Amino acid sequence: MHTEAELVEGCLKGNRKVQRLLFERFAGQMMSVCRRYSRDRMEAEDMLQVGFVKAFEKIGQHKGGSLEGWLKRIFVNTCLSQWRKNKNSIMVMDANGMDGIADVEDGLQKLQAEELIERIEELPAGAKLIFNLFAIEGYPHTEIATMLNITEGASRAQLTRARQLLQHKLRNYS
Repeated sequence: MHTEAELVEGCLKGNRKVQRLLFERFAGQMMSVCRRYSRDRMEAEDMLQVGFVKAFEKIGQHKGGSLEGWLKRIFVNTCLSQWRKNKNSIMVMDANGMDGIADVEDGLQKLQAEELIERIEELPAGAKLIFNLFAIEGYPHTEIATMLNITEGASRAQLTRARQLLQHKLRNYS
């Protein structure tokens, strides 16, 4: 088994076998990231390919630390770039006049992880994007707003909308 440092060094040298090893080691985790931001599996697979091409091109910028974390950042940015390309077809929804968020713990306990992911994937594109960035990836609203060129308030509104839609889906599921 190669260490992360050996993988980086081999990729820097353009060693195809080492590139393949890096791909095989991280493809599953990065595919999970891509699925969270894509409309379907085919789009996620495209994002996965683009993300690895970018990673191999930028491998010299890896400064040590977690290779997985560095790759994840590249993949999130790749997914955001794809979102920006499709932005004209995505309407960011306004959450004005929405009720508060109720406790959905009971519904969550009944769902398997895969079923919860399916519910998240059913969210409208803008709400899904913000939910993933905030709740899954852990980005603060200020950073999300900067990444997506929206206001912090729009980010918060989309998160509220996503939570409300998930709450509704969970109620209907239970």
